[in-house]
Amino acid sequence: MPINIPDTLPAKEQLERENIFVISEERAVHQDIRPLKIAIVNLMPTKIATETHLLRLLSNSPLQVNIDLVHTASYESKNTDPEHLERFYTSLEHIRSHRYDGMIITGAPVETIPFEDVDYWDELAAIMEYSRHNVYSTMHICWGAQAGLYHHYGIDKYPLPRKLFGVFEHRRHDTHIPLFRGFDERFPVPHSRYTEVRRKDIESRPELQILATSEHAGVCVVAAHDGRQIFITGHFEYDADTLALEYRRDVEKGLPIDVPVQYFPDNDPTRPPIPTWRAHAHLLFVNWLNYYVYQATPYDLADLTTIETR
Repeated sequence: MPINIPDTLPAKEQLERENIFVISEERAVHQDIRPLKIAIVNLMPTKIATETHLLRLLSNSPLQVNIDLVHTASYESKNTDPEHLERFYTSLEHIRSHRYDGMIITGAPVETIPFEDVDYWDELAAIMEYSRHNVYSTMHICWGAQAGLYHHYGIDKYPLPRKLFGVFEHRRHDTHIPLFRGFDERFPVPHSRYTEVRRKDIESRPELQILATSEHAGVCVVAAHDGRQIFITGHFEYDADTLALEYRRDVEKGLPIDVPVQYFPDNDPTRPPIPTWRAHAHLLFVNWLNYYVYQATPYDLADLTTIETR
């Protein structure tokens, strides 16, 4: 089934070139089913690339999905055309009266800054608080996961001695969890971050369950026991070349950066990387949409109940 996005969104052309089934807004309104409503809170500076990453994964499902792109109105993006934001994005102020089956909160390159010092922290905290009352299941990614664990559960982040950068093997801890249905026992996930959350802090909160960890990358996937909040410290959604682009960007800036681990063949950055995580990425998003959103959300979103986190 298709994903429903605006006809003129730049990601649409790229997704159609990949033979991904997208549907126009005009066609969607004439279909007599209730599509899922998903809000994507896009905090990344490369907004168009992030839109494409996430829409590609959300489209690989038998469910029709309507998307609202949300940005933080209190912060002026320096890397995205204001016209793009004006045409395709909305803000918390305009969605307050809406309810959603699901929400995705992305990462952002601000992880070395204390949470409260981030320019848009107050607005993001308000969005996360809004999600407790108006969203059935919220997926938090990378810094978005750290921000969510901090806001909802008081779990802080800690600096790493050097950037965690590359593709790392993980293992799942619960073989029956629906989020990992169809997963191998061990699976790769890209990471790109300077901070971490610690296992002992998460285990101190009985509402949370650690679902996947890595010997080298630490805690990767955490969820509330009811599945309504999911926190992922890595980047299942990354394209094949995303880490390569980050690596070359940092090299050009003269920043201290290692070659991403287990990414380039023979650790040679002149060779094109081979993605090893895409099948699991598609499974993760299909499982989330099916088992945590579609199967669980009330048909009438007015019947949503509040998530208790304190």
